[in-house]
Amino acid sequence: MVLIIGAIILGIVSLVRERIVNPAQYTASFTGEGRVFVKPDIAQIQLAVRTDRAKDAVTAVKNNTEKINSVIAKLKDLDIEAKDIKTTAYNLNPEYDYPVNVGRGVLAGYSVYQEVTVKIRNLDNVGKVIEQVTSVGVNQITGPTFTIDDLSEVNKQARAEAIAKAKEQAKSTASMSGLRLGKLVGVYEESGGGYPPVYSYAKTMDSASGMGGALPAPEIQTGENEIVLRVTLTYQVK
Repeated sequence: MVLIIGAIILGIVSLVRERIVNPAQYTASFTGEGRVFVKPDIAQIQLAVRTDRAKDAVTAVKNNTEKINSVIAKLKDLDIEAKDIKTTAYNLNPEYDYPVNVGRGVLAGYSVYQEVTVKIRNLDNVGKVIEQVTSVGVNQITGPTFTIDDLSEVNKQARAEAIAKAKEQAKSTASMSGLRLGKLVGVYEESGGGYPPVYSYAKTMDSASGMGGALPAPEIQTGENEIVLRVTLTYQVK
């Protein structure tokens, strides 16, 4: 019994000592937001060639490969480097018809879909690239989306603004409420941003020929990207 009581007393003493040496700390957090508008310097688009209902898989692959190779050659002619051209999808699939009186699928041919994602660093050429690649076989295009190659300097500007706003909020809150702030004990950063709308463009080779062949180059507007960065500062409360 004496040992048990002694252990309990030692535990209480240790707890009290811990509270004295390391008293409970209360904190308060304040968030600021920095926004920077900047003109993008890269356009990214997805170019695809789809071949439908070839009589067999070999023919489908052959026809599609010839077209996509022509597309890649055209991109390189437009001074787009190999590092900025990446294959991002390749599918070979059978296609079926379902006649009412048959009761089962009937093989109608084979389709191939190949997609490449392309970075265009000269934004003045975006419309020209779209026009040129459709002339050699591209029949599906998604994009462009506009991005910034190096965000480090832009983020630095947004971060400075966000920290300044968070500090001002802390100072104002402390002044109006009587809160006594101690040292800064935590910094949390969250980034985000908005982008101009995505431009989508698609055609078939038949529709192009119906319009007399070559299509005019679309006029692409890059706009500006909005870079948003939030910083939360956490202070001890005295």
